[in-house]
Amino acid sequence: MTDADILIVGGGPAGLALALSLAGTGHRTVVADARGRDAVAADPRALALAHGSRLTLERLGVWRDLPATAIDTIHVSQRGGFGRTVLRAAELDVPALGHVVPAGALAAALRRAVDAAGISVRDDTPVADLAAESGLVRATLGGQPFTARLVVRAEGGPGEGDGVRTRDYGQHALIAEVTPRDGHGHTAFERFTPEGPLALLPSGTGYAGVLVVSGETADRLAALDDAAFLDHLQRTIGHRVALAAVGARTRYPLALRYRPSAAGPRTVWLGNAAQTLHPVAGQGFNLALRDVFALATTLRDATDPGDAAVLADWARGRRLDRAGTIGFTDALIRIFANDCAPLSAARGLGLAALDLCAPLRGFVARRMMYGARAWP
Repeated sequence: MTDADILIVGGGPAGLALALSLAGTGHRTVVADARGRDAVAADPRALALAHGSRLTLERLGVWRDLPATAIDTIHVSQRGGFGRTVLRAAELDVPALGHVVPAGALAAALRRAVDAAGISVRDDTPVADLAAESGLVRATLGGQPFTARLVVRAEGGPGEGDGVRTRDYGQHALIAEVTPRDGHGHTAFERFTPEGPLALLPSGTGYAGVLVVSGETADRLAALDDAAFLDHLQRTIGHRVALAAVGARTRYPLALRYRPSAAGPRTVWLGNAAQTLHPVAGQGFNLALRDVFALATTLRDATDPGDAAVLADWARGRRLDRAGTIGFTDALIRIFANDCAPLSAARGLGLAALDLCAPLRGFVARRMMYGARAWP
């Protein structure tokens, strides 16, 4: 007999969401994380959760505990060119296009729910020596031997090799809390520039700001004082919103890394371990949560959760959404992070056409809220 039916490696939001989704299925589930219990709750990032993600978190019973800020309107434009479009929740008859939630608060809420469900979580427990064999997976947890019928890798990134595909964007993200002069009105801004986008996402009473630039520009901006950096943000966003203050900056490089298939012998990869995306359009965690929901549904009635046919069925069902979301995110960067004059004009025409065509705006909004298959 194995020690568990399902071993989830990684106690971040994706791993915890899967563990909670599997509660009551009869599968013996163990979560192991090399970090301490409070590490994921200290995550300072802000997550842009699509409306579809909200519905999933409501099903899991954790939404009511989250300090979420609604996004009612999304304003999209490009610097140095004409054309813009505005997406509104009211046009789609939904309470909000999305919400911004602190990543640490989401992880903490999921952990409380997992603990309340009686699911075993082993903190400060590194996992090593994973090896899939006939009928089981062998591993060591905290130096002790462990066996399971399925291992779910939900920690770190996809790594290198083993079929992982990569693209270095040559860009860095600078993240900071930004205070508007007159409030945000629950409007998010996505402003494209030749070096990368600036996103201002309503979070609490201010914005979660994400500025994407080249590595060279990131070096220069990191050396600015707050007043000079705030001035740079104001010039980038233009007259659309007046900015009053900016907080401490965090910086990290950007690259696309993904596994063409997120399933292998008695193994599934979820979240950043399956695909690490560019932050443009905020699709990374939303895709991860759709993968989680579909995997839990597939495993619910499976006698052997690691059976090759079961995992192939899940991977096949997720292929369209994964490929579509990865391609959509990558294409946005290729199309908009470009200073070519004819392409700038084409982008402007595209944004203008989108703004004039309500059905097309609805399609784009639903695609962002629910994924390639637009499931509610």
